[in-house]
Amino acid sequence: MASFQTPIGMRSSTMLETSCGYLLKELQMIWDEVGEDQFDREKVLLDLEQECLEVYRKKVDGANVSRSRLHQELAEAEAEFTHLLLSLGECSLPGRPEKMAGTLKEQLDSITPALREMRLRKEERMKQFRDVQGQILKISAEIVNENDDSTPIVIVNENDLSLKKLEEYQNELQRLHSEKNERLQRVEKYIDTVHKLSATLGIDASTIITKIHPSLDEPFGRSKNISDSILEKLKRTVESLKEEKQQRLEKLHSLGKALTNLWDLMDSPYGDRRLFSHVIRLLSVSSPEISDPGSLALYIIEQAEAEVKRLDQLKASMMKELFIKKQKELEDICNKSHMEIPSRLEMEKIINLINSGEIDHVNLLTSMDEQILRAKEEASSRKTIMEKVEKWMLACDEERWLEEYSMDQSRYSVSRGAHKNLRRAERARITVNKIPALVELLLAKTKSWEAERSKVFLYDEVPLLAMLEEYNALRQEKEEEKMRLRQEKKKFQTQVAIEPENIYGSRPSTSSRRLSNASINGGYSNAITLNRRLSLGIQQLGSNSTNSANVGTSFMKEGKTSPEQHTPLRHNLVSQIRDETASVVSTFSGPISP
Repeated sequence: MASFQTPIGMRSSTMLETSCGYLLKELQMIWDEVGEDQFDREKVLLDLEQECLEVYRKKVDGANVSRSRLHQELAEAEAEFTHLLLSLGECSLPGRPEKMAGTLKEQLDSITPALREMRLRKEERMKQFRDVQGQILKISAEIVNENDDSTPIVIVNENDLSLKKLEEYQNELQRLHSEKNERLQRVEKYIDTVHKLSATLGIDASTIITKIHPSLDEPFGRSKNISDSILEKLKRTVESLKEEKQQRLEKLHSLGKALTNLWDLMDSPYGDRRLFSHVIRLLSVSSPEISDPGSLALYIIEQAEAEVKRLDQLKASMMKELFIKKQKELEDICNKSHMEIPSRLEMEKIINLINSGEIDHVNLLTSMDEQILRAKEEASSRKTIMEKVEKWMLACDEERWLEEYSMDQSRYSVSRGAHKNLRRAERARITVNKIPALVELLLAKTKSWEAERSKVFLYDEVPLLAMLEEYNALRQEKEEEKMRLRQEKKKFQTQVAIEPENIYGSRPSTSSRRLSNASINGGYSNAITLNRRLSLGIQQLGSNSTNSANVGTSFMKEGKTSPEQHTPLRHNLVSQIRDETASVVSTFSGPISP
């Protein structure tokens, strides 16, 4: 009973009197009245004590569980508070003591407001992080060409919600905003450039821009694609338009120069030129300086091309006439100087090329002018020699006339004009005597001319040196023939003088050996004929200029002409002269009778 009363004694006296003690007294009174056995009383009191202990143990266990839960809640609150402080990057919360005192409930009640405040701070910081990271993801998607209207999924790292980290994200967002603005400016600049270039070229800018990306042609305020691929496409488009602009400007420059040349060449009136004054103005303008709408449109180029084509056709007909005129001038120069002239066939080919438009008219006229200039230069270099050749030709004419005059039996008769012929014969003999020196001078000058220019000096397509050397050879033959005839004549005269001495002696027959006067006169006649033929041959060479215009096959050849090409012409003359010489020689081939 003492053990039972010990916990009861621990209670307050009021509770003993009102609860357990009162009831125990009442139970004892009942047992006394009933006469309950002492053993049973002890047993009942022992059961009562056990039941009380059980109740107290349950209450203690419940109190222990509650205390443990409070400890856990307090520890969790402390841990969460510490984690929030660390994740938010704060050292402590103002107003909360560092060391807590009091019961567990008091400590828990003291940390709960601070924990609530830290949770609110976390939510607000999370919201800030979501907003900043969402903008970063959206702008990044726009830059990498992942433009999507759906809200990006933002994952916030709750372990690091410090202001430092938030500032890093904000700096990144600021950098992306700057890059986005810079890209938008570049896009706007490219679009503006495309519009200006398209206006200058007469092209629809909206079609070009929409083809790159539809968002680029949307009204102001709508999101435009600013990705690297779009910027690259815009850059290539601008470069392509600038290249097209440069090509069209160069085309118009070429057409403008062609128009100017054609106008100047054909002396076009101001009215025709005024229609294409806008094309001519572009000749002094560079590509960056052109910005007028439609100034480089395709229809302007097509109109200029059509005008150039029309003027080219008109020029072709004029060029044909001008070419023929220059060809005639070239032929006149060549004929006058007895040079090789272009062939008619070659000229016809060039005229056909002019008609077909397969030859550059400017280059053709330039070439013709060059040919005429070279022909004039060569004619000038040949002038001295040609003057000597003319003198030689005239001297040969005088020689021929003198030979014919010498054959005239009535040259000494007293008739009208005979004294004039005598004076002319005297002058002709003086001229003929100068022929050898003139020929030698011509040979020297011709050789010097050929050595200086490394080409053959042609006279009506015949080498002049060959003509001169042939003339010298024939003249030498003629001189030798004359000398032989003199010797024969002298021998004949001697024999005629000896004949009277043998008049009384026996005279052998001389019918077959003695030359008659007719034979002698015939021999002289043949010699004179040889001389005349020689002169006539030279004269014939001099008159061949009108017949040799169609012989040449090249357009003012610069190379040497092979003498073998002209052998037939010279051979005919030489053969004719040699035949006459042989006929003269054959007259005196027989023996002469004494």
